[in-house]
Amino acid sequence: MIHLDLHDPRPMYEQVVEQLEMLAARGVLHADEKLPSVRQMAVELSLNPNTVQKAYSELLSRDVIYSVRGKGNFISKDCTAIRQRKLEEIRGQMEGLLRQAQEFGATVQQRNAMLQSLMEVEEV
Repeated sequence: MIHLDLHDPRPMYEQVVEQLEMLAARGVLHADEKLPSVRQMAVELSLNPNTVQKAYSELLSRDVIYSVRGKGNFISKDCTAIRQRKLEEIRGQMEGLLRQAQEFGATVQQRNAMLQSLMEVEEV
């Protein structure tokens, strides 16, 4: 389910957050689905439980998951907000890259060609 990249410069908890967020947004993890306990997830991912707890805390603050005292953590019902927020983040990154290309002298036609060639990449 979750694959951590030891060569990724980001902290492990951020990788866990990103992947759980993506799984929820894509519907792989369903609304009200129970997540493994902090201890279980730590064992599965070979992480310190504090790292998993930090990831769960971040997911709680982003409303990706909710906690039920004595029961555990569950995927939130409204994952469309997660998906929308992530798409807006991606859009912002794309705007920044297009602005950077413009600053390096790329014409509108060149920028459109860049986007078009990237959009033709086969879906994963």
